[in-house]
Amino acid sequence: MHAVERGRQRTGTGADMAELSETVPARIVGAPVLIIVDLQGGTGQAPQTEGGIPIVTEGREARRLRVRRLVDRCREAGVPVVWIQEVHKRSLIDIGRELDGAEGPHCIEGDDGTEIAAWLDPRPEEFVIRKRRYSAFFGTELEIVLKAYRADTVLLVGGLTDVCVHYTAVDAHQHDYHVRVIADCVAGSTRRAHDSALAAIRYLQRDALVVADDVHGYLDARLASSSVHAGSRTRADASTEAQEQEQEQERIV
Repeated sequence: MHAVERGRQRTGTGADMAELSETVPARIVGAPVLIIVDLQGGTGQAPQTEGGIPIVTEGREARRLRVRRLVDRCREAGVPVVWIQEVHKRSLIDIGRELDGAEGPHCIEGDDGTEIAAWLDPRPEEFVIRKRRYSAFFGTELEIVLKAYRADTVLLVGGLTDVCVHYTAVDAHQHDYHVRVIADCVAGSTRRAHDSALAAIRYLQRDALVVADDVHGYLDARLASSSVHAGSRTRADASTEAQEQEQEQERIV
């Protein structure tokens, strides 16, 4: 288990700081996987309230930057990145009970706004998992993918905090994964709903709420450790090669 202690200065709005006061140092257990939940919108031409789904826009650009940096750093550190995309047929035959509440038709297949956000870049070797319900586990291959990566901890970013992130976190908990919601990389339908969802997730796992800076600390330590091990292997390989050369010279003599 790796643990990164909190020690970085954090800045933000009063609401942001209240939220971050509930977080803990990023204790990443075993093998982590970064899961990007429903960061869609394509080229950004669709209105933000499409489908009657509101979202907290305060701090959006800062969140985008944090998510972008986190994706890049995870890739550098060898942490798998998995993309989740909600998609529904235009006929809505697959939307189930999702229209019984506040939401209208949304995430329609073929619409620009349904595509992964253009400021993100899933790679061919990374999994993009389509879902038709709020939880990324429900009726998808996510569990197979996590088992393939031998995952122990899931790192969650995206939205909405009180809907798809919350239900994905709950299902991850019930599948016995360590859950880490990166609290400054998620947004809710309202500020109150966002805060309530984070509190509910923290109720399930006391270490669930972390922030991007602390996860970067873990990733930096992981990269440093990999460099040390790589250096040790290089020196060991060089020593072995030298010994083999000496033995070959002795045989020749």
